Amino acid sequence: MSAPGLDTWLESIFVDSGPPLAPTIPSVGDGRPAEYEETEGSARPLNDLLFRPLTPPVNNASNISVSTTFHPAANLLPIPSDLILVSSDGVVFYVHTTQVLGMSDNYFNGIVSRNKIAGNSTPTPWVPETGTVLNVILHSVYKVSCAHYMPDLDTLVSAVDAMPSYGLSPKTHVAPHTALYDLLLGIAPIQPLKVYSLASRHDLYELARPVSSHLLALPLDALTDDVARTIESVYLKRLFVLHIRRLHALRGLLLPPPHPHPATEGCSFEQQRHLARAWTLAASYLAWESRADVSPSVIEGALASLSEHLRCRQCKNALADRIKELLARWSFVQASYPPSAHAGLCASCPTTRVP
Repeated sequence: MSAPGLDTWLESIFVDSGPPLAPTIPSVGDGRPAEYEETEGSARPLNDLLFRPLTPPVNNASNISVSTTFHPAANLLPIPSDLILVSSDGVVFYVHTTQVLGMSDNYFNGIVSRNKIAGNSTPTPWVPETGTVLNVILHSVYKVSCAHYMPDLDTLVSAVDAMPSYGLSPKTHVAPHTALYDLLLGIAPIQPLKVYSLASRHDLYELARPVSSHLLALPLDALTDDVARTIESVYLKRLFVLHIRRLHALRGLLLPPPHPHPATEGCSFEQQRHLARAWTLAASYLAWESRADVSPSVIEGALASLSEHLRCRQCKNALADRIKELLARWSFVQASYPPSAHAGLCASCPTTRVP
C-alpha cells in the first residue's frame, strides 16, 4: 500500500498521455555532464549513486528517489514503461509489465495483479525489498548487468535469496555466463564460504563447483554450527568429500620412495635404505600436517631438503626425479567438483586419474 497522495504525485509528475518525459537525471544545474552531481560544493561521480532523491509535495513521503537505470526515459524496451515499483525505502523504478511478468511465474509475488494491469492508471505497488536489492533483481529481470553499481556481496545474496518469492528462478538468473553469475564468481575468492552457502541453498551447482576450489584452504574443523546450517547438507558433504579425496590422493602419491639404483662401490643397497627411510619420515610429516590446498612449493621444499644429506650422485638424481614425478601427478588431482552434479559424491570413489 502506498503512502497517501504518493500515487497521485507520481502520476502527475511522471505519467503522461503524451511521449515519455526526459530522464530525471540528464545533467546537474550548471550544465555539466550527468556523471557528476554537486553536493555541498564538491562533485562526486554519479556512478557511485543508485538513485537521485526527489522531494514530492506530500506529507508522508518526504524523500523519494528515482532509479538511475529504471527511469521514465530509460528506453530499456521499445515500448514505454507502464508499471512503477516502489521499494521499502522509497526508491521508484519504472518498469514494464510484459518484462516483469514474462520472467515471474507468480505475478511478482502477487504485487502485479491482473486487476492492476487491467486498470487505466499506472499501478504503483510497493515492494518489501530495499532499493539496492530490488535494483539487482530488476537488472536480472531485464538481463542486464548491474556491475557498474558495484553491489556488495550481502546485497547480491539478499537479491538471489529473494528471487523465488517473486517467481524468479535463481537457476535461470545465476546460470553460467549471466551477469549475476559473473559478479558472484568474481567475489568468490574473497568470500568463498558465503558464495558457496548461497549456491547450496538454491542448488546452483555450476556456481558451487568453481567456488569449491577456493575453500580448499578452509580448515573443516573451523566450521561452526551456525555456518554449517547455512549450507545445504548435500553441498556440505561434497565439500568434505573434496577435502578427503585430495588428502587421500596426496598420501597415495607420497607413499613410494625414490627408485633405488644398482649398488656401487660408494653406495650400497644398505646406504640407499637410509634415503628410503628419510623419505618415509618426510612423507609422513607432509601427509599428517598438510591441508587439501597444500602447494607444490611446500611439498618440494620438504622433500628436496633430503638431498643435503646425500653424497651419492645417483641417489640425488633419483630423489629429484621422484619429486618431479610427484609434483606432476599432484597437479592433476581434482581441485574442485567434477563437471557432473551426480559424480564424486562418495569419499571412496577413485580420484581423478593421473598419468
